[in-house]
Amino acid sequence: MAPASAASPEKRAFFGRRKGHRLHPGQQRLIETLLPSLLVDPVQAPIDATKIFGGPRPLFLEIGYGGGEHLFARATERPEAGFIGCEPYLGGIGKLLARIASEKLDNMRLFTDDALLLLPALAPASLDGVFLLYPDPWPKKRHHKRRFVSHSTLGELARSMKPGGEFRFATDIEDYANWTLAQIVRSSDFAWSPGRPRAWREPWPDYAPTRYEQKARQQGRAPFYFSFSRRPLPAPAPEAI
Repeated sequence: MAPASAASPEKRAFFGRRKGHRLHPGQQRLIETLLPSLLVDPVQAPIDATKIFGGPRPLFLEIGYGGGEHLFARATERPEAGFIGCEPYLGGIGKLLARIASEKLDNMRLFTDDALLLLPALAPASLDGVFLLYPDPWPKKRHHKRRFVSHSTLGELARSMKPGGEFRFATDIEDYANWTLAQIVRSSDFAWSPGRPRAWREPWPDYAPTRYEQKARQQGRAPFYFSFSRRPLPAPAPEAI
């Protein structure tokens, strides 16, 4: 299977690999038969819910959905909404396709390359929410530039999100949690209002744990859960008299 698009050499990759274990025959068949009908093509920009689902509806994006546990749960619970899942790893794509086929979901679309290639193609204020759950922390300092949360990516997220939209971020790495908060504090587009002490240690009420999170908890790592709100757009300047 060819990726939805090819990353240019100037773009940084936020993921570590595309392939792992050999796909099961059923997963390979779904990649060949089902996936093409679900792909989001950045060439069709500007992309919004009407363009990919045929009409207006709430639209959510999950960046790096892994095995698809959370994305599948959210799409199942909210059939009236649309979901875009972004994941380059073939094993994760195959697992999610199997879930989609099993439940015959029709409210999900997929992008199989770096999210940085998709974000600029999204229409302004087209997303109601974004999920970034357990992204690669790139722990070595020389790799920090590959972390997804940065000034530039927050700018792209802000452009594509509706005012008041929610950006959810989860990690089990304290350094990445601190890194993300530092980026948010410097951003004029997002606000963080935890509400009460240590609220960031509690998962969201409608949250579906990922397989990675379960493994992290078994190994004694406590996750962080952050909710950031897209600030209202600035009021237009009054016309000169």
